[in-house]
Amino acid sequence: MSTANPRPFKQVDVFTAVALKGNPVAVILDAQGLSAEQMQAIANWTNLSETTFVSPATDASADYSVRIFTPKSELPFAGHPTLGTAHAVIEAGLAMPKNGKVVQQCAVGLVEVSVAGTGLSFRLPRYAYEEAPEAGQLATALGEGAIKGAPQIVNVGPRWVIAEL
Repeated sequence: MSTANPRPFKQVDVFTAVALKGNPVAVILDAQGLSAEQMQAIANWTNLSETTFVSPATDASADYSVRIFTPKSELPFAGHPTLGTAHAVIEAGLAMPKNGKVVQQCAVGLVEVSVAGTGLSFRLPRYAYEEAPEAGQLATALGEGAIKGAPQIVNVGPRWVIAEL
């Protein structure tokens, strides 16, 4: 049996007020000194959809910095990890809301998280539309005539396929 260097850790149940009913995210509250490879190994070990790693911000406008990993790769941004990390950071006293907000620094830039009571929300960071690759395969999968116009990708870190049906 191996014992790794313990780090402050929190598992947050996002999108719910009822335990075990939300979308879980693992939050490592002190990621200083961890390499990307170590973060990836920890994210693989937690086996949750995302694991976040909190460090001090390098941008003076931010309250903290976060990196987001799935079990297989790093994401520049993701929604429920942003909310879960903000909750864990505030609860741990690592950042306190100023004017009802905390500011997260991540790979897509600065994300303002609004705090109202126990609720958290954010404005989607910059995003880009891209042409969906293999649009013909999507049309075939959904059935001829099911899609109006061309499907697109909305890239906010994770990439989402959207189409009017």
